[in-house]
Amino acid sequence: MTTAMRPPVSACPACSAAPAATTLAEVATKARVVLSLPTIHCANCMRGVEEALTAHPGVRSARVNLTLKRVAIDADAGLSAEELIPVVTAAGYEAHELDASALFATQTDKAGRDLLMRLAVAGFAMMNVMLLSVSVWSGADGPTRDMFHWISAAITLPTIAFSGQVFFRSAWGALKAGRLNMDVPISLAILLAVVTSLWETSLSGEHAYFDAAIALTFFLLTGRYLDHRTRSIARSAAEELAALEVPRAWRLTADGEEQVSVADLAVGDLLRVRPGGRMPVDGEITEGQSELDRSLLTGETLPVFAAPGTQVSAGEVNLTGPLVVCATAVGRETSLHRMADLVAVAESGRANYTPLADKAAKLYAPGVHILSALAFVGWLLWAQDFRVALNIAAAVLIITCPCALGLAVPAVTTAASGRLFRQGLLIKDGTALERLAEVDTVIFDKTGTLTTGTPEATNLGDFSARDLQIALALAEGSSHPLSLSLNAALRAQGVTPAALSDLCEVPGHGTQGMWQGQRVRLGRSSWVGGGQSALTSAWLRVGDGPAQLFTFADTLRDGAETAIRELIASGKQVILLSGDTAAAVEAMALRLAIPQWSGEALPQDKAARVKALSDAGAKVLMVGDGLNDTAALASAHVSISPASALDAARVASDIVLLGTTLAPIPEALATATRATRRIRQNFAIATWYNLIAVPLAIAGLCSPLIAALAMSASSITVSLNALRLK
Repeated sequence: MTTAMRPPVSACPACSAAPAATTLAEVATKARVVLSLPTIHCANCMRGVEEALTAHPGVRSARVNLTLKRVAIDADAGLSAEELIPVVTAAGYEAHELDASALFATQTDKAGRDLLMRLAVAGFAMMNVMLLSVSVWSGADGPTRDMFHWISAAITLPTIAFSGQVFFRSAWGALKAGRLNMDVPISLAILLAVVTSLWETSLSGEHAYFDAAIALTFFLLTGRYLDHRTRSIARSAAEELAALEVPRAWRLTADGEEQVSVADLAVGDLLRVRPGGRMPVDGEITEGQSELDRSLLTGETLPVFAAPGTQVSAGEVNLTGPLVVCATAVGRETSLHRMADLVAVAESGRANYTPLADKAAKLYAPGVHILSALAFVGWLLWAQDFRVALNIAAAVLIITCPCALGLAVPAVTTAASGRLFRQGLLIKDGTALERLAEVDTVIFDKTGTLTTGTPEATNLGDFSARDLQIALALAEGSSHPLSLSLNAALRAQGVTPAALSDLCEVPGHGTQGMWQGQRVRLGRSSWVGGGQSALTSAWLRVGDGPAQLFTFADTLRDGAETAIRELIASGKQVILLSGDTAAAVEAMALRLAIPQWSGEALPQDKAARVKALSDAGAKVLMVGDGLNDTAALASAHVSISPASALDAARVASDIVLLGTTLAPIPEALATATRATRRIRQNFAIATWYNLIAVPLAIAGLCSPLIAALAMSASSITVSLNALRLK
């Protein structure tokens, strides 16, 4: 059977190469499209997106990643993102094109593979050394015991030389810089255990600690790899912003249109941006009328009217009509790219935070090394026996090995993270809890954070059934956010659309049609003939009748009032900072009793406000969800974003709010405070343990084996104290 299925062997090189040529041909006929899906949140969303895409002609497969909120699509070569985005939108989900090359270029995790390889080598060697140790513990004596010890040494030495480089390099780098970190005592403990074991083995001693040295290396590498995986999942927000840049654009030439890479664009080029497309450059509109969705960049709730002379920025979405844009800034000079640079600077600045464990190591490590060195010198002078002095020095270093200190932070962080996860908060950064406990100022974005970002009709009861039917028919002809909201609300009430003819959308103004010989319009006040309103609104006019006003309010996110009230009651300074209009921001601040607010804030304004507060000594928690919040999220002392946030904002945050409610935020601050208290208690436990155990080791009353048992007891105590947090 196997032979029959094997392809025939041919001596012809061309025939042998044929399968490969076929594969290359298949690759050449495929396209890879990646879309960001910021609004998906469950398995039903995944299934809805995948089913809608796979049903579209030319799509070969579509796989949604719920964690990253994006879909990877394999399609025929002629299929582009511009054709697939409307498919996803029609299914009820927001979609934006991502540059697949910019994303996949960053997914080669060399550091992770290196750690995993060293971990695997250490684990394999540890199992073999443990088997040899069992033979020694079972009673092997004399030459047999020595042989097992030497075999263990032959396995352990090259393994630690290879796998332990992670700690040795870190320790050496710290020593060269004139400082100490946790890897310095860890490296010394491993090396001293190996040296002591070699010394004992060369003298035919009964005890060798090769198994302990390699086991310590293995478990420390396990923790280091898990920490790396957590950090690598939260990629740089600056990379996500770069991926949001439009990879291609339609450039107008004397011969018509041509699709080119954005890298080939120059200032002065004329570009056509179709409805639903994002601006590839900063520029000025020269032809066409439409509406622009600037919510991702500025936080403005409503689309803005765009006409010749209107300035546009890269990343803004063209909603209703085709536009011709003259490029004024391209590539690294666009506002979107400058925002990415701003975020990158903020991310690097926040990396300067010193964790509590490193602060403790700065004080703890020198004492450990000095005590071990003094014990060695003292016993060498007293007993004139190098072997005894080395054993006692090893016992001192092992009994003071910073395992308890090393567990003090991760044990508490794990317990606290589990508690917060059950409440709907995902901790992404190892030091986020420590920074969260220091917060005294909380800044909230408005649209998409305190609110759901979805307008809700508030006065449907003021209209007759006839007018509601006409309004529904007009709303179905537009993709404007207010039309979509009105459509959903009327459908939910069981309203059926009126029969209209000549239905069309007038870009930048609204929709119109004919009903029973009368012209009907739904849209802007100036176009419909309505009056003035301070509220978010749309106007309906039937024939020559008076224009009627539909009013809308942004839906408040669940738990927003509770969270604000509890934060203010706990003494935190609360600020509302939004890119929306001043009137809308003031209304929200009054509604939630927020004393400080600011509207029409640009992304750089938000980042500057956070920096100014930080420079004044405040510890700022930033809560936001949009591109305009990304730089502020990255530069804040600690940051939170909802799971519905755009990728770039979510990865810039330290904590992700998994649910739809803001209520867990005050509890997160309280839990972080308790967690920090537990960490300090664990440091105290480790300190008292050392004050008691170290004198015994220095006095020669603890062998390395007893020292290892004592060290384990302190580690268990620290872990049990951390579990109290649950």
